[in-house]
Amino acid sequence: MNSIALPDIQPIAIFDSGIGGLSVLREIQQLLPNEPTLYLADQANVPYGPRPLEEVRQFAVAITEFFLTHHAKIIVIACNTASAAALHYLRQRFPNIPFIGMEPAIKPAAEHTQSGVVGVLATPATFQGALYASVLERFAQGVTVLQDTCPGLVNQIEAGELDTPQTRKILENALNPMLAAGIDTIVLGCTHYPFVIPLIQQLAGAGVRVIDPAPAVAKQVARILDQFQLRNQSGSITPYHYYLTSGNVANFQNMLQRLGFESTNILPVSWQGKQLIFQS
Repeated sequence: MNSIALPDIQPIAIFDSGIGGLSVLREIQQLLPNEPTLYLADQANVPYGPRPLEEVRQFAVAITEFFLTHHAKIIVIACNTASAAALHYLRQRFPNIPFIGMEPAIKPAAEHTQSGVVGVLATPATFQGALYASVLERFAQGVTVLQDTCPGLVNQIEAGELDTPQTRKILENALNPMLAAGIDTIVLGCTHYPFVIPLIQQLAGAGVRVIDPAPAVAKQVARILDQFQLRNQSGSITPYHYYLTSGNVANFQNMLQRLGFESTNILPVSWQGKQLIFQS
Protein backbone atom coordinates (compact mmCIF):
# COMPACT_ATOMS: atom_id res chain seq x y z
CA MET A 1 0.00 0.00 0.00
CA ASN A 2 1.61 3.21 -1.17
CA SER A 3 -1.54 5.27 -1.40
CA ILE A 4 -1.51 7.10 1.93
CA ALA A 5 -1.96 10.78 1.12
CA LEU A 6 0.23 13.08 3.18
CA PRO A 7 -0.70 16.78 3.23
CA ASP A 8 0.25 18.42 -0.05
CA ILE A 9 2.96 20.68 1.36
CA GLN A 10 6.54 20.05 0.32
CA PRO A 11 8.39 18.80 3.41
CA ILE A 12 11.99 18.74 4.48
CA ALA A 13 12.59 14.98 4.39
CA ILE A 14 15.08 13.47 6.85
CA PHE A 15 16.18 9.88 7.30
CA ASP A 16 18.39 7.73 9.48
CA SER A 17 18.68 4.07 10.36
CA GLY A 18 16.83 4.81 13.59
CA ILE A 19 16.28 7.53 16.15
CA GLY A 20 19.72 9.11 15.78
CA GLY A 21 18.62 11.55 13.10
CA LEU A 22 16.10 12.98 15.54
CA SER A 23 19.05 14.92 16.98
CA VAL A 24 19.26 16.68 13.61
CA LEU A 25 15.48 16.97 13.20
CA ARG A 26 15.24 18.69 16.60
CA GLU A 27 17.65 21.42 15.46
CA ILE A 28 15.84 21.82 12.12
CA GLN A 29 12.45 22.18 13.79
CA GLN A 30 13.82 24.76 16.24
CA LEU A 31 15.53 26.82 13.55
CA LEU A 32 12.76 26.47 10.94
CA PRO A 33 9.47 26.26 12.86
CA ASN A 34 7.33 27.03 9.81
CA GLU A 35 8.65 24.13 7.76
CA PRO A 36 6.83 20.79 7.44
CA THR A 37 9.04 17.76 8.06
CA LEU A 38 8.94 14.10 7.15
CA TYR A 39 11.22 11.87 9.25
CA LEU A 40 11.95 8.24 8.41
CA ALA A 41 13.65 5.81 10.79
CA ASP A 42 14.69 2.66 8.94
CA GLN A 43 14.61 0.62 12.12
CA ALA A 44 14.12 -2.64 10.24
CA ASN A 45 17.78 -2.28 9.24
CA VAL A 46 19.31 -0.50 12.24
CA PRO A 47 22.24 -0.16 12.73
CA TYR A 48 23.67 0.84 9.36
CA GLY A 49 27.19 1.15 10.76
CA PRO A 50 28.36 -2.49 10.42
CA ARG A 51 26.70 -3.00 7.01
CA PRO A 52 28.55 -2.92 3.67
CA LEU A 53 28.53 0.55 2.10
CA GLU A 54 26.85 -0.80 -1.06
CA GLU A 55 23.92 -2.15 0.96
CA VAL A 56 23.49 1.17 2.78
CA ARG A 57 23.61 2.95 -0.60
CA GLN A 58 20.72 0.77 -1.82
CA PHE A 59 18.67 1.68 1.25
CA ALA A 60 19.40 5.37 0.65
CA VAL A 61 18.29 5.20 -3.00
CA ALA A 62 15.00 3.50 -2.10
CA ILE A 63 14.32 5.97 0.70
CA THR A 64 15.04 8.88 -1.65
CA GLU A 65 12.61 7.49 -4.23
CA PHE A 66 9.99 7.12 -1.49
CA PHE A 67 10.51 10.72 -0.36
CA LEU A 68 10.23 12.02 -3.91
CA THR A 69 6.84 10.35 -4.34
CA HIS A 70 5.73 12.37 -1.30
CA HIS A 71 6.91 15.74 -2.66
CA ALA A 72 10.07 16.25 -0.59
CA LYS A 73 11.79 19.51 -1.51
CA ILE A 74 15.10 18.79 0.22
CA ILE A 75 16.53 15.57 1.67
CA VAL A 76 18.71 15.45 4.77
CA ILE A 77 20.76 12.30 5.25
CA ALA A 78 20.81 12.52 9.05
CA CYS A 79 23.14 9.54 9.29
CA ASN A 80 26.92 9.61 9.05
CA THR A 81 27.08 6.07 7.70
CA ALA A 82 24.53 6.72 4.94
CA SER A 83 26.26 10.01 4.10
CA ALA A 84 29.57 8.20 3.75
CA ALA A 85 27.98 5.48 1.63
CA ALA A 86 25.61 7.45 -0.55
CA LEU A 87 25.75 11.26 -0.46
CA HIS A 88 27.89 11.72 -3.57
CA TYR A 89 26.00 8.99 -5.45
CA LEU A 90 22.57 10.41 -4.58
CA ARG A 91 23.55 13.88 -5.77
CA GLN A 92 24.57 12.40 -9.12
CA ARG A 93 21.53 10.15 -9.49
CA PHE A 94 18.94 12.72 -8.35
CA PRO A 95 20.34 16.07 -9.55
CA ASN A 96 17.04 17.94 -9.25
CA ILE A 97 16.77 17.81 -5.47
CA PRO A 98 19.22 19.20 -2.89
CA PHE A 99 20.83 16.72 -0.48
CA ILE A 100 22.50 17.58 2.80
CA GLY A 101 24.60 14.96 4.54
CA MET A 102 26.58 14.55 7.72
CA GLU A 103 30.31 15.22 7.75
CA PRO A 104 32.42 14.53 10.85
CA ALA A 105 33.24 17.90 12.40
CA ILE A 106 37.01 17.48 12.14
CA LYS A 107 37.53 21.04 10.91
CA PRO A 108 36.18 22.89 13.99
CA ALA A 109 37.82 20.31 16.25
CA ALA A 110 41.22 20.86 14.61
CA GLU A 111 40.79 24.62 14.75
CA HIS A 112 39.90 24.74 18.44
CA THR A 113 42.00 22.00 20.02
CA GLN A 114 44.67 23.25 22.41
CA SER A 115 46.30 19.88 23.04
CA GLY A 116 46.49 18.90 19.38
CA VAL A 117 44.73 15.61 20.12
CA VAL A 118 41.14 15.04 19.01
CA GLY A 119 38.87 12.02 19.52
CA VAL A 120 36.25 10.88 17.00
CA LEU A 121 33.40 8.51 17.89
CA ALA A 122 31.73 7.01 14.82
CA THR A 123 30.65 3.75 13.19
CA PRO A 124 32.95 1.45 11.19
CA ALA A 125 31.31 2.42 7.89
CA THR A 126 31.87 6.12 8.55
CA PHE A 127 35.56 5.56 9.22
CA GLN A 128 35.87 3.42 6.06
CA GLY A 129 34.18 5.96 3.78
CA ALA A 130 35.93 8.26 1.33
CA LEU A 131 34.13 11.25 2.89
CA TYR A 132 35.87 10.75 6.23
CA ALA A 133 39.25 10.24 4.56
CA SER A 134 38.74 13.46 2.61
CA VAL A 135 37.86 15.42 5.75
CA LEU A 136 40.95 14.12 7.53
CA GLU A 137 43.18 15.02 4.60
CA ARG A 138 41.76 18.53 4.30
CA PHE A 139 41.48 19.56 7.93
CA ALA A 140 43.48 17.32 10.28
CA GLN A 141 47.03 18.21 9.23
CA GLY A 142 49.19 18.64 12.32
CA VAL A 143 46.50 17.20 14.61
CA THR A 144 46.45 13.72 16.15
CA VAL A 145 43.04 12.11 15.55
CA LEU A 146 42.07 9.10 17.68
CA GLN A 147 39.13 6.95 16.62
CA ASP A 148 36.71 4.51 18.24
CA THR A 149 33.68 2.70 16.82
CA CYS A 150 31.87 2.33 20.19
CA PRO A 151 30.56 -1.20 19.41
CA GLY A 152 26.98 -1.62 20.59
CA LEU A 153 26.34 2.05 21.41
CA VAL A 154 23.79 2.65 18.64
CA ASN A 155 21.77 -0.36 19.79
CA GLN A 156 21.86 0.88 23.39
CA ILE A 157 20.53 4.28 22.32
CA GLU A 158 17.86 2.70 20.10
CA ALA A 159 16.70 0.74 23.15
CA GLY A 160 16.50 3.93 25.23
CA GLU A 161 19.47 2.89 27.38
CA LEU A 162 20.95 6.38 27.58
CA ASP A 163 22.62 6.09 30.98
CA THR A 164 22.89 2.48 32.04
CA PRO A 165 25.93 0.48 33.21
CA GLN A 166 26.35 -1.14 29.79
CA THR A 167 26.18 2.20 27.95
CA ARG A 168 28.60 3.70 30.42
CA LYS A 169 31.00 0.78 29.93
CA ILE A 170 30.96 1.20 26.12
CA LEU A 171 31.80 4.87 26.45
CA GLU A 172 34.47 4.30 29.11
CA ASN A 173 36.18 1.77 26.82
CA ALA A 174 36.19 4.35 24.04
CA LEU A 175 37.07 7.46 26.01
CA ASN A 176 39.56 6.34 28.63
CA PRO A 177 42.42 5.63 26.19
CA MET A 178 41.67 8.88 24.38
CA LEU A 179 41.68 10.87 27.61
CA ALA A 180 44.96 9.23 28.62
CA ALA A 181 46.39 10.38 25.27
CA GLY A 182 45.41 13.98 25.97
CA ILE A 183 42.29 14.70 23.91
CA ASP A 184 40.55 17.99 24.67
CA THR A 185 37.88 17.69 21.96
CA ILE A 186 35.44 14.90 21.04
CA VAL A 187 33.74 14.79 17.63
CA LEU A 188 30.44 12.95 17.47
CA GLY A 189 30.49 11.16 14.11
CA CYS A 190 27.13 9.43 14.52
CA THR A 191 23.77 11.18 14.87
CA HIS A 192 22.73 8.78 17.63
CA TYR A 193 25.51 9.93 19.92
CA PRO A 194 24.19 13.41 20.86
CA PHE A 195 21.56 11.66 22.96
CA VAL A 196 24.32 10.51 25.33
CA ILE A 197 26.19 13.83 25.47
CA PRO A 198 25.39 14.21 29.20
CA LEU A 199 27.07 10.87 29.89
CA ILE A 200 30.00 11.61 27.56
CA GLN A 201 30.54 14.97 29.26
CA GLN A 202 30.35 13.37 32.69
CA LEU A 203 32.99 10.79 31.77
CA ALA A 204 35.25 13.16 29.84
CA GLY A 205 35.10 16.08 32.25
CA ALA A 206 34.31 19.76 31.86
CA GLY A 207 37.64 20.50 30.18
CA VAL A 208 36.80 18.41 27.11
CA ARG A 209 34.67 19.97 24.39
CA VAL A 210 32.03 17.78 22.71
CA ILE A 211 31.08 18.79 19.15
CA ASP A 212 27.57 17.95 17.96
CA PRO A 213 27.24 18.72 14.22
CA ALA A 214 23.43 18.92 14.25
CA PRO A 215 23.13 22.74 14.71
CA ALA A 216 25.47 23.34 11.76
CA VAL A 217 23.42 20.96 9.60
CA ALA A 218 20.21 22.81 10.45
CA LYS A 219 21.85 26.10 9.43
CA GLN A 220 22.91 24.53 6.14
CA VAL A 221 19.31 23.41 5.52
CA ALA A 222 18.17 27.00 6.04
CA ARG A 223 20.82 28.28 3.62
CA ILE A 224 19.81 25.79 0.92
CA LEU A 225 16.12 26.61 1.33
CA ASP A 226 16.92 30.29 0.85
CA GLN A 227 19.29 29.62 -2.06
CA PHE A 228 16.60 27.76 -3.99
CA GLN A 229 13.70 29.87 -2.66
CA LEU A 230 12.09 26.80 -1.10
CA ARG A 231 10.93 28.22 2.24
CA ASN A 232 7.33 27.55 3.20
CA GLN A 233 5.52 30.81 2.45
CA SER A 234 2.08 29.51 3.43
CA GLY A 235 1.79 31.34 6.71
CA SER A 236 -1.84 30.34 7.10
CA ILE A 237 -1.00 26.62 6.89
CA THR A 238 0.24 24.87 10.01
CA PRO A 239 3.33 22.86 9.06
CA TYR A 240 2.91 19.15 9.62
CA HIS A 241 5.44 16.75 11.10
CA TYR A 242 5.19 13.09 10.16
CA TYR A 243 7.27 10.31 11.67
CA LEU A 244 7.71 7.03 9.81
CA THR A 245 9.39 3.81 10.90
CA SER A 246 10.09 0.49 9.26
CA GLY A 247 10.35 -1.01 12.74
CA ASN A 248 8.07 -1.32 15.75
CA VAL A 249 5.67 1.64 15.86
CA ALA A 250 4.96 1.41 19.61
CA ASN A 251 8.66 1.38 20.50
CA PHE A 252 9.31 4.29 18.14
CA GLN A 253 6.44 6.25 19.66
CA ASN A 254 7.81 5.64 23.17
CA MET A 255 11.22 6.98 22.17
CA LEU A 256 9.69 10.03 20.50
CA GLN A 257 7.87 10.81 23.73
CA ARG A 258 10.99 10.26 25.84
CA LEU A 259 13.01 12.58 23.62
CA GLY A 260 10.37 15.31 23.67
CA PHE A 261 8.92 14.97 20.16
CA GLU A 262 5.33 14.80 19.01
CA SER A 263 4.00 11.28 19.31
CA THR A 264 1.18 11.73 16.81
CA ASN A 265 1.36 11.35 13.02
CA ILE A 266 3.39 8.14 13.25
CA LEU A 267 3.02 5.81 10.27
CA PRO A 268 4.49 2.37 9.55
CA VAL A 269 6.44 1.67 6.38
CA SER A 270 7.87 -1.63 5.22
CA TRP A 271 10.33 -3.01 2.70
CA GLN A 272 8.91 -4.84 -0.31
CA GLY A 273 12.01 -6.16 -2.00
CA LYS A 274 14.15 -3.07 -2.56
CA GLN A 275 11.17 -0.71 -2.42
CA LEU A 276 9.87 1.15 0.61
CA ILE A 277 6.08 1.43 0.91
CA PHE A 278 3.47 2.43 3.45
CA GLN A 279 2.41 -0.62 5.42
CA SER A 280 -1.13 -1.77 4.93
